[in-house]
Amino acid sequence: MRPIILIPARLGSTRLPGKVLADIAGVPMIVHVLRRAQEAGLGPVAVACGEAEIAEAVRAAGGQAILTDPDLPSGSDRIFAALRELDPSGAFEAVINLQGDLPAIGPECLADVLRPLRAGYEIGTLVAPITSAEEAAAPSVVKCVCAFPAGAETAPALYFSRNRVPGGEGPLWHHIGIYAYTRAALAKFVSLPPSPLELREKLEQLRALEAGLRIGVARISEAPFGVDTPADLERARQILGN
Repeated sequence: MRPIILIPARLGSTRLPGKVLADIAGVPMIVHVLRRAQEAGLGPVAVACGEAEIAEAVRAAGGQAILTDPDLPSGSDRIFAALRELDPSGAFEAVINLQGDLPAIGPECLADVLRPLRAGYEIGTLVAPITSAEEAAAPSVVKCVCAFPAGAETAPALYFSRNRVPGGEGPLWHHIGIYAYTRAALAKFVSLPPSPLELREKLEQLRALEAGLRIGVARISEAPFGVDTPADLERARQILGN
């Protein structure tokens, strides 16, 4: 599959407004994410920007930026709009949606998220083991209900929740919000209205499951941290500053 990596970015974060342009070691956060995506070496990379200020920062760093409608409701809508502008002929068969608040993500994660697509799923995403009771109980940590057969690299995602699921003994999986879509799956997904379980759990990926799209997960050893709060931003500055 020929992938294209698209990074949706907007200034209107609820908990940390303007975070994608926050300075980390002298560089805007969105540029760090852009560089991690370029280091993966999988295909072209572009930032789907909600505002001109983000596009200016990306272009100043030598990256490709597509300015999209700031009123688009989600990152998925934003990358689809950018995809139609960048690749109207459909040359790229897979689309990776990389969040703009993961400045320290390992580039290998972008290769990992393609594994479910190669296994026949329409959408791929990542999970990592939950390793503490605090992580299991935190509503901010989205859990994926999945089970990996012995030796399997991928597994079907059966459900996602902010609650501790499934019950009983066994591993719990932390969902990591990076996605790979077949082009057809992305087009179908953005055409759908928000679904009942999506609205209830406030998790966009449930719309895909309710519509019958097959999501596969690949497991990685640990979850990359995202920048959602001022404390996260300081942590990113410490890590990337070194």
